[in-house]
Amino acid sequence: MDANIATPLIGRGHVWHRRLSPTVHSFRYPSYFTMIPMRSWSSHGSPGLARNKPGMLSFYDCDHGRGNSDALQWLDEVLRNEGCNDADGEIWLQTYPRVLGYVFKPVSFWYAYRKDGTLAAIVVEVNNTFGERHCYFLPEPSLTWSSAVKAHKVFHVSPFCSVEGDYFFRFYQTPEALCSTTKMPKDAPAARSILVRIDLHQDNQALLQTSFGGRLEPCTTRSSRNAFFNMPLMTLGVVARIHWQALKLLLKRVPFLRKPPPPQQFVTR
Repeated sequence: MDANIATPLIGRGHVWHRRLSPTVHSFRYPSYFTMIPMRSWSSHGSPGLARNKPGMLSFYDCDHGRGNSDALQWLDEVLRNEGCNDADGEIWLQTYPRVLGYVFKPVSFWYAYRKDGTLAAIVVEVNNTFGERHCYFLPEPSLTWSSAVKAHKVFHVSPFCSVEGDYFFRFYQTPEALCSTTKMPKDAPAARSILVRIDLHQDNQALLQTSFGGRLEPCTTRSSRNAFFNMPLMTLGVVARIHWQALKLLLKRVPFLRKPPPPQQFVTR
Protein backbone atom coordinates (compact mmCIF):
# COMPACT_ATOMS: atom_id res chain seq x y z
CA MET A 1 0.00 0.00 0.00
CA ASP A 2 1.18 3.56 -0.78
CA ALA A 3 2.98 5.01 2.26
CA ASN A 4 1.20 8.33 1.64
CA ILE A 5 -2.22 6.76 2.19
CA ALA A 6 -3.49 6.99 5.76
CA THR A 7 -4.26 3.63 7.35
CA PRO A 8 -5.93 2.70 10.67
CA LEU A 9 -3.98 2.87 13.92
CA ILE A 10 -4.49 1.00 17.16
CA GLY A 11 -3.93 2.62 20.54
CA ARG A 12 -3.13 0.88 23.81
CA GLY A 13 -3.53 2.71 27.07
CA HIS A 14 -5.94 3.27 29.93
CA VAL A 15 -9.33 4.65 30.86
CA TRP A 16 -9.24 6.78 34.01
CA HIS A 17 -12.15 8.18 36.02
CA ARG A 18 -12.34 10.17 39.25
CA ARG A 19 -15.39 11.48 41.06
CA LEU A 20 -14.88 14.31 43.54
CA SER A 21 -18.32 14.73 45.13
CA PRO A 22 -20.24 13.81 47.29
CA THR A 23 -17.49 11.23 47.85
CA VAL A 24 -14.16 10.59 46.19
CA HIS A 25 -14.22 7.56 43.90
CA SER A 26 -11.74 6.63 41.18
CA PHE A 27 -10.63 3.77 38.93
CA ARG A 28 -8.16 3.09 36.12
CA TYR A 29 -8.40 0.21 33.66
CA PRO A 30 -6.23 -0.93 30.72
CA SER A 31 -7.86 -0.55 27.32
CA TYR A 32 -7.24 -0.33 23.60
CA PHE A 33 -8.99 1.50 20.78
CA THR A 34 -8.76 2.24 17.07
CA MET A 35 -7.97 5.45 15.17
CA ILE A 36 -9.54 5.13 11.72
CA PRO A 37 -8.94 7.51 8.76
CA MET A 38 -12.45 7.22 7.42
CA ARG A 39 -11.92 8.83 4.01
CA SER A 40 -8.81 6.82 3.13
CA TRP A 41 -10.12 3.62 4.68
CA SER A 42 -13.34 3.81 2.68
CA SER A 43 -11.26 3.72 -0.51
CA HIS A 44 -8.40 1.39 0.40
CA GLY A 45 -9.38 -0.74 3.41
CA SER A 46 -6.92 -2.37 5.81
CA PRO A 47 -5.98 -5.98 6.62
CA GLY A 48 -5.84 -5.30 10.37
CA LEU A 49 -9.48 -4.34 10.84
CA ALA A 50 -12.57 -5.93 9.31
CA ARG A 51 -15.37 -3.63 8.13
CA ASN A 52 -19.03 -4.65 8.36
CA LYS A 53 -18.10 -8.30 8.62
CA PRO A 54 -17.06 -10.68 11.44
CA GLY A 55 -13.53 -10.61 12.78
CA MET A 56 -11.54 -10.63 16.00
CA LEU A 57 -11.63 -6.84 15.77
CA SER A 58 -14.06 -5.13 13.45
CA PHE A 59 -15.81 -1.86 12.64
CA TYR A 60 -19.48 -1.60 11.73
CA ASP A 61 -20.85 1.64 10.28
CA CYS A 62 -24.22 1.06 11.97
CA ASP A 63 -22.56 1.41 15.39
CA HIS A 64 -22.22 5.16 14.83
CA GLY A 65 -24.35 8.18 14.12
CA ARG A 66 -27.94 7.34 13.27
CA GLY A 67 -27.10 3.69 12.66
CA ASN A 68 -26.99 4.00 8.86
CA SER A 69 -24.87 1.93 6.49
CA ASP A 70 -22.34 4.74 5.89
CA ALA A 71 -21.02 6.43 9.03
CA LEU A 72 -18.76 8.80 7.07
CA GLN A 73 -21.70 10.05 5.02
CA TRP A 74 -23.57 10.74 8.26
CA LEU A 75 -20.60 12.67 9.68
CA ASP A 76 -20.30 14.77 6.52
CA GLU A 77 -24.00 15.61 6.82
CA VAL A 78 -23.50 16.69 10.43
CA LEU A 79 -20.62 18.94 9.39
CA ARG A 80 -22.70 20.56 6.63
CA ASN A 81 -25.71 21.03 8.90
CA GLU A 82 -23.49 22.75 11.47
CA GLY A 83 -22.04 25.10 8.87
CA CYS A 84 -18.62 23.43 8.75
CA ASN A 85 -17.94 23.45 5.01
CA ASP A 86 -14.15 23.33 4.95
CA ALA A 87 -13.50 19.88 6.52
CA ASP A 88 -12.11 18.61 3.23
CA GLY A 89 -9.19 16.66 4.71
CA GLU A 90 -9.07 13.36 6.54
CA ILE A 91 -11.73 12.37 9.08
CA TRP A 92 -10.18 10.38 11.96
CA LEU A 93 -12.42 8.35 14.26
CA GLN A 94 -11.18 7.35 17.72
CA THR A 95 -13.41 4.55 18.96
CA TYR A 96 -13.62 1.07 20.42
CA PRO A 97 -13.73 -1.75 17.87
CA ARG A 98 -16.15 -4.62 17.98
CA VAL A 99 -14.50 -7.59 19.68
CA LEU A 100 -15.76 -10.93 18.32
CA GLY A 101 -18.77 -9.00 17.02
CA TYR A 102 -19.68 -7.20 20.25
CA VAL A 103 -19.04 -3.63 21.38
CA PHE A 104 -20.12 -0.97 23.83
CA LYS A 105 -18.66 2.47 23.17
CA PRO A 106 -19.24 4.97 26.00
CA VAL A 107 -17.67 7.68 23.83
CA SER A 108 -16.11 8.10 20.38
CA PHE A 109 -14.39 11.12 18.83
CA TRP A 110 -14.56 12.28 15.20
CA TYR A 111 -11.67 14.59 14.23
CA ALA A 112 -12.50 16.54 11.06
CA TYR A 113 -9.41 18.00 9.38
CA ARG A 114 -8.90 20.47 6.57
CA LYS A 115 -6.56 19.61 3.72
CA ASP A 116 -3.91 21.87 5.26
CA GLY A 117 -3.85 19.62 8.37
CA THR A 118 -5.72 21.97 10.73
CA LEU A 119 -8.73 20.87 12.75
CA ALA A 120 -12.07 22.13 11.48
CA ALA A 121 -14.29 20.44 14.10
CA ILE A 122 -14.58 17.57 16.54
CA VAL A 123 -17.77 15.57 17.08
CA VAL A 124 -18.05 13.78 20.43
CA GLU A 125 -20.40 10.78 20.15
CA VAL A 126 -21.73 9.57 23.51
CA ASN A 127 -23.63 6.31 24.22
CA ASN A 128 -25.32 5.36 27.48
CA THR A 129 -26.26 1.93 28.80
CA PHE A 130 -29.94 2.51 27.85
CA GLY A 131 -29.16 2.28 24.13
CA GLU A 132 -29.34 6.03 23.59
CA ARG A 133 -26.84 8.18 21.70
CA HIS A 134 -26.09 11.88 21.50
CA CYS A 135 -23.41 14.02 19.84
CA TYR A 136 -21.68 17.22 20.90
CA PHE A 137 -20.34 19.37 18.06
CA LEU A 138 -17.15 21.26 18.93
CA PRO A 139 -16.35 23.87 16.26
CA GLU A 140 -13.57 26.34 15.67
CA PRO A 141 -12.24 28.82 16.76
CA SER A 142 -11.94 27.15 20.17
CA LEU A 143 -10.25 23.97 18.85
CA THR A 144 -6.57 23.83 19.68
CA TRP A 145 -4.62 20.92 21.11
CA SER A 146 -4.55 20.95 24.95
CA SER A 147 -6.94 23.90 25.25
CA ALA A 148 -10.29 23.45 27.01
CA VAL A 149 -13.43 23.33 24.85
CA LYS A 150 -16.68 23.87 26.73
CA ALA A 151 -19.99 22.11 25.99
CA HIS A 152 -23.17 22.24 28.07
CA LYS A 153 -24.29 18.80 29.24
CA VAL A 154 -27.70 17.81 27.83
CA PHE A 155 -27.54 14.00 27.67
CA HIS A 156 -28.02 11.44 30.45
CA VAL A 157 -25.02 9.16 30.93
CA SER A 158 -24.97 7.97 34.54
CA PRO A 159 -27.78 7.55 37.11
CA PHE A 160 -25.35 8.99 39.64
CA CYS A 161 -25.04 12.31 37.84
CA SER A 162 -27.76 14.79 36.91
CA VAL A 163 -28.11 16.25 33.41
CA GLU A 164 -26.70 19.66 34.14
CA GLY A 165 -23.38 21.45 34.18
CA ASP A 166 -20.64 21.86 31.61
CA TYR A 167 -18.11 19.53 30.03
CA PHE A 168 -14.57 20.73 29.43
CA PHE A 169 -12.85 18.72 26.70
CA ARG A 170 -9.08 18.75 26.23
CA PHE A 171 -7.30 16.86 23.45
CA TYR A 172 -3.61 16.03 23.70
CA GLN A 173 -1.13 14.47 21.33
CA THR A 174 2.65 14.12 21.52
CA PRO A 175 4.40 15.79 18.55
CA GLU A 176 6.53 12.81 17.65
CA ALA A 177 6.80 10.44 14.71
CA LEU A 178 4.79 7.26 14.96
CA CYS A 179 8.04 5.38 15.55
CA SER A 180 11.66 5.86 14.65
CA THR A 181 11.59 3.47 11.69
CA THR A 182 8.15 4.06 10.20
CA LYS A 183 7.09 7.05 8.14
CA MET A 184 3.82 8.60 9.26
CA PRO A 185 1.03 8.13 6.71
CA LYS A 186 -0.23 11.28 5.05
CA ASP A 187 -2.88 13.13 7.11
CA ALA A 188 -2.30 10.87 10.14
CA PRO A 189 -2.39 12.55 13.55
CA ALA A 190 1.20 13.68 14.12
CA ALA A 191 1.34 11.82 17.37
CA ARG A 192 2.95 8.91 19.09
CA SER A 193 0.07 8.95 21.56
CA ILE A 194 -3.28 10.63 21.94
CA LEU A 195 -5.27 11.44 25.07
CA VAL A 196 -8.70 12.97 25.63
CA ARG A 197 -9.47 14.56 28.98
CA ILE A 198 -13.13 15.25 29.89
CA ASP A 199 -14.07 17.15 33.06
CA LEU A 200 -17.62 17.78 34.19
CA HIS A 201 -18.31 20.87 36.29
CA GLN A 202 -21.52 21.55 38.17
CA ASP A 203 -22.18 24.76 40.11
CA ASN A 204 -18.72 25.97 39.03
CA GLN A 205 -17.06 23.03 40.79
CA ALA A 206 -15.32 20.00 39.29
CA LEU A 207 -17.46 16.90 39.79
CA LEU A 208 -15.97 14.29 37.42
CA GLN A 209 -12.57 13.94 35.77
CA THR A 210 -11.98 11.34 33.06
CA SER A 211 -9.40 10.52 30.41
CA PHE A 212 -9.13 8.05 27.53
CA GLY A 213 -6.16 7.43 25.27
CA GLY A 214 -2.92 5.59 24.66
CA ARG A 215 0.11 4.91 22.51
CA LEU A 216 -0.51 4.56 18.76
CA GLU A 217 0.86 2.06 16.27
CA PRO A 218 -0.25 0.84 12.82
CA CYS A 219 -3.30 -1.41 12.96
CA THR A 220 -1.93 -4.48 11.21
CA THR A 221 -3.00 -8.10 11.38
CA ARG A 222 -0.28 -8.68 13.95
CA SER A 223 -1.02 -5.67 16.17
CA SER A 224 -4.76 -6.42 16.09
CA ARG A 225 -4.10 -10.02 17.07
CA ASN A 226 -1.81 -8.91 19.91
CA ALA A 227 -4.40 -6.45 21.23
CA PHE A 228 -7.11 -9.10 21.10
CA PHE A 229 -5.18 -11.83 22.88
CA ASN A 230 -3.92 -9.43 25.54
CA MET A 231 -7.53 -8.50 26.29
CA PRO A 232 -9.94 -10.93 24.54
CA LEU A 233 -12.96 -9.96 26.65
CA MET A 234 -12.60 -6.18 26.40
CA THR A 235 -16.24 -5.50 25.51
CA LEU A 236 -17.48 -7.69 28.36
CA GLY A 237 -14.98 -6.00 30.63
CA VAL A 238 -16.24 -2.51 29.73
CA VAL A 239 -19.85 -3.42 30.53
CA ALA A 240 -18.97 -5.40 33.67
CA ARG A 241 -16.80 -2.60 35.03
CA ILE A 242 -19.53 -0.03 34.50
CA HIS A 243 -21.91 -2.08 36.63
CA TRP A 244 -19.24 -2.90 39.20
CA GLN A 245 -18.41 0.77 39.68
CA ALA A 246 -22.14 1.55 39.90
CA LEU A 247 -22.47 -0.96 42.74
CA LYS A 248 -19.56 0.69 44.54
CA LEU A 249 -21.24 4.09 44.24
CA LEU A 250 -24.47 2.65 45.65
CA LEU A 251 -22.56 1.25 48.61
CA LYS A 252 -21.05 4.69 49.14
CA ARG A 253 -24.62 6.07 49.22
CA VAL A 254 -24.24 8.33 46.20
CA PRO A 255 -27.78 9.39 45.20
CA PHE A 256 -29.35 7.34 42.40
CA LEU A 257 -31.28 9.45 39.84
CA ARG A 258 -34.01 8.42 37.44
CA LYS A 259 -33.28 8.66 33.73
CA PRO A 260 -34.78 11.74 32.05
CA PRO A 261 -35.92 11.66 28.39
CA PRO A 262 -33.15 12.19 25.81
CA PRO A 263 -32.74 15.63 24.22
CA GLN A 264 -34.86 16.34 21.16
CA GLN A 265 -31.83 17.37 19.13
CA PHE A 266 -29.42 14.57 18.22
CA VAL A 267 -26.49 16.97 17.87
CA THR A 268 -25.84 20.00 20.10
CA ARG A 269 -23.09 22.58 19.92
